[in-house]
Amino acid sequence: MLKMVTFFQGLPGQQSVPGTLDFPGSPPKPRSTSEAEPEASMSEASSEDLMPSQEAPDGEEEESAKKEKKKSKGLANMFSVFTKGKKKKKKGQPRLSDPEVQPKSRPELDGPPPTVEELKEALESGRLEAAWQVLALERELEAEAAASRRSNEELVRQQSKVEALYLLLRDQVLAVLRRPLEAAPERLRQALAVVSQQELEDRRAAGAPVAAVLVATRPRRWLQLWRDSVAEVAAERLDAQPAVVPEGRSEAETRFLHMGCTMKEDLEAVVERLKPLFPAEFNVVHTYAESYHAHFAAQLCTLAQFELCERDTYFLLLWVLNLYPNDILNSPKLAKELQGIRLGSLLPPKQIRLLEAVFLSNEVTNVKLLMTRALELESQRWARDVAPQSLDGHYHSELAIDIIQIVLQGQDKAENITPEVGVQIRQLLLVELAALLRSYQRTFDEFLEKSKLLTNYRANIIANINNCLSFRTSVEQKWQIPQDTLNHMLDPLKDLKAHGFDTLLQSLFSDLKPLFKKFTQTRWATPVETLEEIIATVGIRLPEFSELKDCFQEELMGAVHLHLVKEYIIRLSKRRVVLKTEEQQQQLARHILANADVIQHFCTQNGSNATWLNQALPRLAEIIHLQDSNAIKIEVATYATLYPDFSKGHLNAILAIKGNLLSSEVRSIRNILDINTGVQEPSRPLFSLIKVG
Repeated sequence: MLKMVTFFQGLPGQQSVPGTLDFPGSPPKPRSTSEAEPEASMSEASSEDLMPSQEAPDGEEEESAKKEKKKSKGLANMFSVFTKGKKKKKKGQPRLSDPEVQPKSRPELDGPPPTVEELKEALESGRLEAAWQVLALERELEAEAAASRRSNEELVRQQSKVEALYLLLRDQVLAVLRRPLEAAPERLRQALAVVSQQELEDRRAAGAPVAAVLVATRPRRWLQLWRDSVAEVAAERLDAQPAVVPEGRSEAETRFLHMGCTMKEDLEAVVERLKPLFPAEFNVVHTYAESYHAHFAAQLCTLAQFELCERDTYFLLLWVLNLYPNDILNSPKLAKELQGIRLGSLLPPKQIRLLEAVFLSNEVTNVKLLMTRALELESQRWARDVAPQSLDGHYHSELAIDIIQIVLQGQDKAENITPEVGVQIRQLLLVELAALLRSYQRTFDEFLEKSKLLTNYRANIIANINNCLSFRTSVEQKWQIPQDTLNHMLDPLKDLKAHGFDTLLQSLFSDLKPLFKKFTQTRWATPVETLEEIIATVGIRLPEFSELKDCFQEELMGAVHLHLVKEYIIRLSKRRVVLKTEEQQQQLARHILANADVIQHFCTQNGSNATWLNQALPRLAEIIHLQDSNAIKIEVATYATLYPDFSKGHLNAILAIKGNLLSSEVRSIRNILDINTGVQEPSRPLFSLIKVG
C-alpha cells in the first residue's frame, strides 16, 4: 500500500490517503460489562441491514399476550447449560467437525424447557444461546408430526411459532456476522456456531422425509445468507464516498484510490482478525476477497463503458493491470492468503485491449505535441537572437534533454501499466522521435538560410552541433537499438552537423581560395611559402571553433584537413604545368611530399583523425616521380584501391604533368583503372569532390 499511496502522492495536487480504513463502525470499543446490554448492540446492527422485517404469525401474537412478567426457571437453567464449563479455545481455525461447534440433540436441562414466548424474549434480547433450544423445538415438532400426536392445526400453528423464532435468530446472527469487527469475540463465536449448526442440520434434513402437514423449511442456507451479506457489506464499503476529494485529482482517480485502499485494508483486517475466529468451512478470506473483487470489477466495468478522459483511461489501466494485482492481491499480508483464489482481472481482456489502444494513441499524440512545442520554443530563441548557454566552455542547448525527457516520460507511464505496454509504446515513440529529428534538421536549415545577419548566428550553430552529441548519447543509452536502425534514425543529426560545419567553415574556406590559386599562378615556383601562408591563415581562425565540444572540434579539423588536401589536388589537376624532364618532375614530387608532411602534421596536431588522407598527396607525388610506365601502373593500381573514386579523368590530369610520356603509355596506364579490383564504393569521398575538365 505504501507504494500505491506514494505513487499518487507524487502527482500534482495529491494528498495523503487516510491511514486507517475499517468495516462500518470502525474498531470495537472495549465493553464495560459482559453482554449485559444486548439491546444497545442490536440497535447498532439491526436486522433491517440485511433483509425486510418479517411479521410474526397471528398465533404468536396471541401467545405473547398471555406472557407473564417473570421468566420461568427453565429458561435460566437452559442458559446456564451454554455458559458453564466452556473449554479453552484451540489454536487455529475451528471446523464444523469440531465437537464444540456441533449441535447437541437436546441440551440437558435441570428444569422444564422454556416456552416459545420466553425464547422469543431471549432472542429479542440478543441471547444467541437460545438457538439450541429453538432447534430442539423444531426437532420436537418434526417428531410430533411424524407420530401424529397433535392435530394438523396445532402442528401448523406450532411450526409458525418455530419459524418466527428462526426469523428472529437469523436476523440476530446475521447482524453480528454483518459487522464482525464490532462484536466481542465470544459473541462472534456464538453466531458462527449457530450458522455451523444450521448447516449441519440442513445436511441432516436433506435425506429425511417431511410430514405432509408441515411446510418444508430446509435447507435454510444460512451460510449462503452470510455470503450474501458479505457481498452487501463489500458494496457498501466500496461505494462509500471519500470524505475528501483532493484537489487536482479527478473523481474517477479518487474512486480508484478509495476502492483500492478500502479493499486492501479490509481484507488485511479479515486475515488478521477474522480468520482466527471463523471455522475453516466458512472460507472467510476467500468469501470476502471474492465479494470485494466482484464489486470492484463491476464498478470498473461500468466506468469503462463511458468515454473517459485521457487521465482516467491511464489510471483505469494502471489499477487493473498493475496496482490491483501487485499492490493489493500480492501485498505481503495478502499474497499467501489469496493463493489458489482465482479472482481474475477486474476487466475482460477485450475491454483491456481496447483501453490499451486508446491509451497508446493518446500518449503518442501527447508526446508528439510536446516535442513539437519544445522545438518551436527552441527555434523562437534562435530567431530572437538569444545567445545560447555556455556549459564547461562549450555552447549548450537544452533541446535534446527536453525531447528525451518527454519521450521517456511517455514510456515510463506505459511501463507503469505493464512492461508489455511499455514495449508497445517504445516502438511508437521511437518512430515519433525519428520524425522529430527530421523536423529539427529542416528547422535548423531554415535558420541557416534566413538568419545569417544575427549576432548570435554562429553561437547558435555551434550549440546545435553540440546538441547532436546529447541526442545520440541519450538514444544509445536509453534504448537498445540495432546499429542500422540507430544510424537511420540519427541521419538527420548527421546532416544537421554537416550543414553546420559547412556554414562555420564557409568564410575560412573563402579566405583560403585565393591562397591556393597562388600554386598555379606561380606555376609551383614557391609552393613552400604558399602553403605556409595557408597554414597560418587556418591557425588564426581555429579559436573561432573552441566552443564546439572536443569531439566536434576534432571532426571539424578533419573537415579542414580534407579541404586542404582536396584543394591541393585541384591545383595539381589544373593542367597549368607540364614538366618534360625527369629532374623537373622529381623536384615537384619533392615539393608535394614536403607540403603533404606539413599539412598532415598541422592537422593532426590540431585534432584531425582523418588518417585516411595521409596517402593522398604522397602517392600522387610518387606517380609524378616514377619514370617507368610499368612502375607507374603499379602505383596507379595501388592508389585506386586506397581511393576508389579516383577516376580516369583525375589520372589524366596528373599524367598531363608528365610531359615526357608517350600517348600509348598514357593509354596503357589509364587502362589499369578498367581492371575490377573488387573495391567497394568509398564511404569517404575525396576525388568525387574534385571536378576535372
